[in-house]
Amino acid sequence: MIWYNGTLPNVEALNTTGGNSLIEHLDIRIESIGDDHVVGSMPVDHRTHQPYGLLHGGASVALAESLGSLGSALCVDMARYRVVGLDINANHIRGVRSGRVLATATAVHIGRTTHVWSIKQHDSEGRLTCMSRLTMAVIDTEAPRS
Repeated sequence: MIWYNGTLPNVEALNTTGGNSLIEHLDIRIESIGDDHVVGSMPVDHRTHQPYGLLHGGASVALAESLGSLGSALCVDMARYRVVGLDINANHIRGVRSGRVLATATAVHIGRTTHVWSIKQHDSEGRLTCMSRLTMAVIDTEAPRS
């Protein structure tokens, strides 16, 4: 298990932490957490559509970064470290017009200064819609600043 405290985080508690943020606006929900992954969902509706009525690529990236960032935060002692996005890419595989997309962020590398996550998103029929890779920087808040 990769989580800092050695136990699976509480999904209900995590779903209360996104208030007054993009996570709340996009209705991103944490669905479950496993030993090395975070699963979340997001609606495909007026909040997440691009002008042609398809899921906006930026919304897919926001979901991917939200899940990977949360995963990284759960892997470190937040009293001492902060995690911030360093790089993200996305391949948009299939358009989605409605429903909810379900994404799984799986840890690829959990190191001292970087974390790498692979995020796969699927439509309500289980078809792959987007694949992302997220690299997070782990910043020691106790380190001297130059």
